[in-house]
Amino acid sequence: MSEDQSNDNDIAEDQHGPQALPLDAWHRARGGRMVAFAGYHMPVQYEGIIAEHLWTRENAGLFDVSHMGQLEFSGEGVAEALEALLPGDISALKPGRLRYSLLLDENGGILDDLMITNRGGEYYMVVNGATKWDDIGHLREHLPDEITMTHLDEHALLALQGPKAAEALAKLCLEPAFPGMPKLDDLKFMQSGPFFWDGRPLGVSRSGYTGEDGFEISVRGEDVEALAEALVALDLVRPIGLGARDSLRLEAGLPLYGHDLTPETDPISADLGFAISKRRRAEGGFPGAERILALRESGAPKKRVGLALEGRMAAREGATVHLGDAEIGVVTSGGFSPSLQHPIAMAYVDAAYAGEGTALEIEARGKRLPARVVPLPFLPHRYYR
Repeated sequence: MSEDQSNDNDIAEDQHGPQALPLDAWHRARGGRMVAFAGYHMPVQYEGIIAEHLWTRENAGLFDVSHMGQLEFSGEGVAEALEALLPGDISALKPGRLRYSLLLDENGGILDDLMITNRGGEYYMVVNGATKWDDIGHLREHLPDEITMTHLDEHALLALQGPKAAEALAKLCLEPAFPGMPKLDDLKFMQSGPFFWDGRPLGVSRSGYTGEDGFEISVRGEDVEALAEALVALDLVRPIGLGARDSLRLEAGLPLYGHDLTPETDPISADLGFAISKRRRAEGGFPGAERILALRESGAPKKRVGLALEGRMAAREGATVHLGDAEIGVVTSGGFSPSLQHPIAMAYVDAAYAGEGTALEIEARGKRLPARVVPLPFLPHRYYR
């Protein structure tokens, strides 16, 4: 395949330690406590994880997610080429629409989860920061030469999330990039469009990973500080760190790659069967299709479930799940829920014990913590539909 923005230095991004994102100095000036994450220095918190979490649930939080990979694909037959690697119906994706999908290996294991958008002849993909270099290598290897992949490595990515995100973003008076394009207010969940803000181009989608209404905004690195500054100047908006991003997505029942999803995980066990479009279920033709579709028919032996814990002690990743003397699963994400005021977790358990209300125990730090299976998400999603 051809590439018009890539070089050998891409693959060696972490040889000299964590890299600085475009907003690095901005985060530090605002009191962000920086940690190494996915090969970058990133803010884990500013004023405190619980305060930032609750602010986002009630107002609007601004997240820097510029560590994630932003890719563009073009060329004749691009949708069909992507369908050879993803289980979604990319050909049917209308311009301005985006879809959650999965990058799969030949056995149906999950290499990454991602968002893909039809930008009208080109496709825009956002992949996870911790896996983006592997994803880029995998895509280069498996896409045909006629497809051009562009790594938008000079772009930043911001997420504005919360019930007041739309009200806040409206104050910046974004203009559609072309006549007849939807206005910002017209965007519904999983819709996107090109906009201008103060003459600066933005790619805006109504999406996010907190369970709240919100937007993800692709912006040139040279413009991101001005945009971030304009947003946090609003009373509705505060900067939010990685810690609250994790607790928010956990309450929303959303899996995190590298924890709840791995190459050893299949889409059916992970309860992500919705990512396999109806046509693709009928036709197959994606990696691991035979195994995945067989699991869909027969049922997977393990299932990702939500667990509500009693008491105040949280169960963390790797804690084992038990029914009496039998070990029947393992926790993949867990923590204290600031919104619900009790610990919650996601785990893979034997399918026989995945039913709602099943009483289980989690072994954590030498103690058995009572837990019960509850529906996901833990909190209802509040997407703008």
